[in-house]
Amino acid sequence: MTAHRFFFWALLGAILIATPACSTFGNEDNSAESDVRSSGGLRLPGMGRIGGSTEVAGIGVNSFLWRASLDTISFMPLQEVDPFGGVIITDWYANPQLPTERFKVTVYILDTRLRADALSVRVFRQVQGDAGQWADATVTAETAIEIENAILTRARQLRISTLEQ
Repeated sequence: MTAHRFFFWALLGAILIATPACSTFGNEDNSAESDVRSSGGLRLPGMGRIGGSTEVAGIGVNSFLWRASLDTISFMPLQEVDPFGGVIITDWYANPQLPTERFKVTVYILDTRLRADALSVRVFRQVQGDAGQWADATVTAETAIEIENAILTRARQLRISTLEQ
């Protein structure tokens, strides 16, 4: 099994394990979101009305893609998270079963709508040389596409769960 496939299956396994345990999405009422829904927007001190019928103040991108992205890469340590700009950058993650290889993921959410083209994922890979130094290595384009598809699938699940309530 290639390292890329192993990374994908480890990622998919983490998603499947974490998905049933994510009770905070859709089951609990978010008071800020409720205020926005009921008032048609949220009024902040010193500012005008923010948001629309489903927008939450503080998140400048699609909330389903945002939450799905965080769910999908939750097994990796986060380095930078920007909900206004829609950027999630992980720190390097090495699978304990293959410690001479590590991955880093950057997720860009590009729109406020739940669309496939509103998501872009970049995957970086490094391998450890004999002297212990890390060197950049290639990553197949399919790896990023598989992560994007996992995020989109999770975003659709989150969206459907809100419609069922």
